[in-house]
Amino acid sequence: MADSPVPVLWSGDGEQTLDFYKTLGYTVVSAQTRPYVYIALDREGCPLHFTGMPDGLTSPFEGAGCLMIVSDLAARHRDFTERLRARYGKIPAKGYPRITRFRPGQSRFTLVDPTGNWLLFIQRDQPEEPEYGGSADLENLARVLDNARILRDFKNDDKAAARVLEVGLRRFALESEPVERGRALAMLAELAIAMDDPEGAAKYRAQVRELDLSAADRDLVAEELQAGVDLEGWSSQ
Repeated sequence: MADSPVPVLWSGDGEQTLDFYKTLGYTVVSAQTRPYVYIALDREGCPLHFTGMPDGLTSPFEGAGCLMIVSDLAARHRDFTERLRARYGKIPAKGYPRITRFRPGQSRFTLVDPTGNWLLFIQRDQPEEPEYGGSADLENLARVLDNARILRDFKNDDKAAARVLEVGLRRFALESEPVERGRALAMLAELAIAMDDPEGAAKYRAQVRELDLSAADRDLVAEELQAGVDLEGWSSQ
């Protein structure tokens, strides 16, 4: 039988940890909150254990975590989203706890619990060597778009993704195709929504409307714009 590692994460408040993970569908295997915290949970044969934080650490601190490999990432994100909405009355997308958004085709998302532990959920059958952007086959704004995608979808760094796109547009706007500029502006609109900047999103959407796009290109850009609309609906529920 193969070795079976069991992640042991910090718990700032045992009762809060229990409530959060029970909300997500985890089964309580054992739960001790006094005289010290030690909690054992399980979902679908994947155990998670928690113990009290060492002296000197405060909650939240976002300093520990683990990778969670799952067979159906989209279904897991959907399940967690529904459970969190039912528990908190909305989807917690900021602060502690929170869950990151999920786009079709994405291979990972992050869940952060009330203590600040992060669980990075990854699709089991993702490529062994994922394409992390900056492909040598791409040039100029197309390469910028690829880099921004990686920062947004793999590193969950919306600010860096937006910065890359803004710099790329200033540098390559004149030599790039209108459809590439449209996709960059549409990505910026979605990132603005993610960063609670509706005015910025409106500005970028207006710039998209000013572009001279063919019907086919406008359909491509519309897919990126729809991601922002979907995010608005997701985060406001």
